[in-house]
Amino acid sequence: MAEYILEREQIIKRPQAEVFEFFANAGNLEKITPPELNFHIITPQPIDIKKGAVIDYQLKLRGIPITWKTEITQWNPPFDFVDTALKSPYKQWIHLHTFEEGKNGETIMRDIVRYRLPLEPLGDLAHFYVKKELKYIFDYRYKVIEEIFQN
Repeated sequence: MAEYILEREQIIKRPQAEVFEFFANAGNLEKITPPELNFHIITPQPIDIKKGAVIDYQLKLRGIPITWKTEITQWNPPFDFVDTALKSPYKQWIHLHTFEEGKNGETIMRDIVRYRLPLEPLGDLAHFYVKKELKYIFDYRYKVIEEIFQN
């Protein structure tokens, strides 16, 4: 029965407020998610992102349709926010996004995801596979974010 942590950091050569604004627009999540996941936001847009906002998504994981519902449980622009899964394939999914201004005006963006797999402890046997999938998704995000914010 383990809580796993995924941590990523990315330096974006854009001001903190601009980077935060991009991530505060829920519609941009579709842009940074691998296309094969068929990720779509179901909640009508634009979404007023703030503490307590709830967002419904639909995606396909290996062809299996999945619904996902998150709540913004922390909202502190332009520094950080947390989305917490209310419904997902995970027993727990808490995603902290932080945005820190660097010394040269760049933004240091961090993702810290605390997650637990379903059907513990049996579900933990699949962690090697889940970890690989999450690495792929976050590697894809990194690449697309680099392209979006390139100078």
